[in-house]
Amino acid sequence: MPRTTLLRQLLQQRHLTTHEAFAAQYERAAARLAELDRDPRLASLQVSPRQFDRWYGGELLTLPRPDACRVLEHMLGRPVSELFSAAYDGDSAHDRDEESSTGQQATSAPPPREGDENPLDIVTRTRQLTASNTDDATLAFLDSSLEGIASRYEQDGPYVLRPQARQVRRLAHTLLDGRQPPRTRRELFRLAARASGLLGYMAVNTGDFALSEAYCTEARDLSREIGDLDTDLWACGTLSFSLYYAGRYDEADACAAAAVERAPRHAQSIRLLANGRARALGKTGDRRAVEQTIGQALRLSDLHEVPVGLTSCISFEPYGRARTLANAVTSHVALRNTAQVLRDAEHIDDLVEHSASSWSRSLVRLDVATALLQQRTPDIDHAMALGREALRLCGDSPISSVYQRSRDLHEQAGPWRDHSAVRDYGDEFRTWSSQPAALAMASSAS
Repeated sequence: MPRTTLLRQLLQQRHLTTHEAFAAQYERAAARLAELDRDPRLASLQVSPRQFDRWYGGELLTLPRPDACRVLEHMLGRPVSELFSAAYDGDSAHDRDEESSTGQQATSAPPPREGDENPLDIVTRTRQLTASNTDDATLAFLDSSLEGIASRYEQDGPYVLRPQARQVRRLAHTLLDGRQPPRTRRELFRLAARASGLLGYMAVNTGDFALSEAYCTEARDLSREIGDLDTDLWACGTLSFSLYYAGRYDEADACAAAAVERAPRHAQSIRLLANGRARALGKTGDRRAVEQTIGQALRLSDLHEVPVGLTSCISFEPYGRARTLANAVTSHVALRNTAQVLRDAEHIDDLVEHSASSWSRSLVRLDVATALLQQRTPDIDHAMALGREALRLCGDSPISSVYQRSRDLHEQAGPWRDHSAVRDYGDEFRTWSSQPAALAMASSAS
């Protein structure tokens, strides 16, 4: 015989005793709760006829799944521990009737001691504490989305991939507004931090340095909240990267130096040293510090056995050796170490030319072109030819680093403005920099 539960009584009072009537109310409650809790998964919840019969008849060995419990509580205004309480009594009404009909006296259970809790309440609360609006499949989807953005970045660029990164960040933040157990919540923090970090990097490439600083600060703070040192150091490196292209060289060096001091032997410190410290120190003219910093980065590269090739510029993985040397080239350009620039550029030339990154090939050409103008006997024709190649490689996907270095090359070629090669480069640079994205970078730089 069915047990008389509070759920059964409430459904009888509301004339929801058929599956069709109950299911309609349940689905409406699920849709309302999905909107209130900002948990879109709830809107798709449904109840099968078999589930309804078991709930209505009290034929339960365990409570329903956590999401179903949430909808029932929202729909009926009572905790599930009360709704199904009679279904967990040790003796059923049928058992008591049977014992009375045979003249046997039922053995009464000992009265509860004062202050004891209902075991069902304990089980229910545990279910609530471990309930989650996020499952492993959702976490895996967010993680693979971020990996896809990073792997395609040097082909598709920030303007194509920025909307997808924003969607990942928005979804992670929405889920964090809900409830998860600690393991799941920690992973959501990590994914939200990395989504913000990628958006911070993209903002540098599009010339929006204030936005980049905000994203990087968010990435750093979220990763520190969960003790994720790898993402924390990466975010600090990207913040230093942003400060460098904003022309705040002392701050860029200080930001990277503070991060290195926290974890001097960590693999992420290679990027902090080469991309953060060495380039900023080059701009301030500290030749000795540049040499020491590059040497430290290369020794750390050997310690961690990083890849020889040119790793992706936006990757969360440690810098490859070619990427470190490319940053060394830029540092030596600022110091006018022409011979060192040409030696290092020649050393990584094959690796750079066979990389997927047109931006990296463009940037190395611009550094070499600048060095060729800095020589005692400038090679104007070769320098301007490399400058035009750099602009063509970047094409209609300008980024702030290419814009700044191509502009600087144009300015440094000023003394030879009457030379035909310089005029040709100037014409091509003006055409290339008239793109809307490049114009926005020019406005930001000014």
